[in-house]
Amino acid sequence: MIRPNVASTVERRLLVNYRLDPGVAAHHLPAPLRPQLIRGHAVGGICLIRLGDVRPAWSPVRAGLHSENAAHRFAVEWDGPLGVETGVYIPRRDTTSRLSTLVGGRLFPGVHHRADFDVHETADRLDIAYTSRDGTTRVRAAVTYPDGRTDGLSGSRLFADLAEASAFFRNGSKGYSATRRRHLDGMTLDTDAWHMDTCRPLSITSSFFDDPDRFPPGSAVLDSTLLMRGLPARWQPLPAMDAA
Repeated sequence: MIRPNVASTVERRLLVNYRLDPGVAAHHLPAPLRPQLIRGHAVGGICLIRLGDVRPAWSPVRAGLHSENAAHRFAVEWDGPLGVETGVYIPRRDTTSRLSTLVGGRLFPGVHHRADFDVHETADRLDIAYTSRDGTTRVRAAVTYPDGRTDGLSGSRLFADLAEASAFFRNGSKGYSATRRRHLDGMTLDTDAWHMDTCRPLSITSSFFDDPDRFPPGSAVLDSTLLMRGLPARWQPLPAMDAA
């Protein structure tokens, strides 16, 4: 199936990052994917992203759509034709967009679930909460950035500093999403304006990463939060990946 190149503006992207036990993380991944390790840890997280001006790349901005979205993710690697490749595996996508729900897996990668978002944003704080309409997924995240940048990575055991974290996520721009078939839909994020800031987590809860049946106690630990704003972005389709 041919999917179009999509253009958008990343109005806000909050990355909530967890340190994961590699063995536990591996159980959540389909072959041929395996956890990408950093300092002995696997990496998981939630991407809470507000997209604006979503449109085919050839379409004028005024035709764009806006939506709140969430993706649960794992940093992964796999063996490609030229060596080891890196990216993210996305087992779950949630959105306010009716269109994304209808055409997910056809025009957009992966299955999208409808969700209701509650977002409050001030000059020094961001609160995002959402519940999927199927009742299976709930997330609540509150972060602060009193001066625009904070020492939010000071407690991270994944990343030594912001530059290392930024490079890690930029190199993981390929994303493969779960589908209802035996393959993964792929898409890559491309931007000429990559910029990331730290922010300090105040309160994070996740029905996925806090679930002891998925992650036994101690196997998923909140590590850091990162924030991006105002990025023009292009989303380009990748060939589907066969998955077991």
